[in-house]
Amino acid sequence: MPAVVTCRVAVPEDIEPLFQMIDGYAKKGIMLPRSRKVLEKQLDQFVVAEVDGVVIGCGSLCRLGNDLVEIRSLGIMDGYKGLGIGSMLVNKLTEEARRQGIPKIMALTYEVSFFVKNGFSVVEKEIFPEKVWTDCVNCSKQSCCDEIAVLKMLD
Repeated sequence: MPAVVTCRVAVPEDIEPLFQMIDGYAKKGIMLPRSRKVLEKQLDQFVVAEVDGVVIGCGSLCRLGNDLVEIRSLGIMDGYKGLGIGSMLVNKLTEEARRQGIPKIMALTYEVSFFVKNGFSVVEKEIFPEKVWTDCVNCSKQSCCDEIAVLKMLD
């Protein structure tokens, strides 16, 4: 484990490292791309993990309704995977959902075991019409989506 990993709310100086990390995942087809302009506009939705001032991970919360948020753009730089940093980010995002009084957190993922380990359950994606009609309707994989939906209920 690196010396000290800090999870914090993203700041404007994080836009470029966020863009680079998300773009790397997007080029592999495992994350939706985000432009620098979109990141700037949605910066308050992002948290980052950093080591020695270097951003090594990120994730965001997107509100889909009064009682539902989605974890998006969750990623860790190569060399830092498997160290619990993703779980730290999910915990930080979960704290934020609780703070906002939102009882349900969902994600669409290829990493089902990671989310299950973090207290999520596999569900049918059709139970999220908020997601289907806001994002999926514009996705090139809409008719052949291979991501798995997961859900966590907060107490």
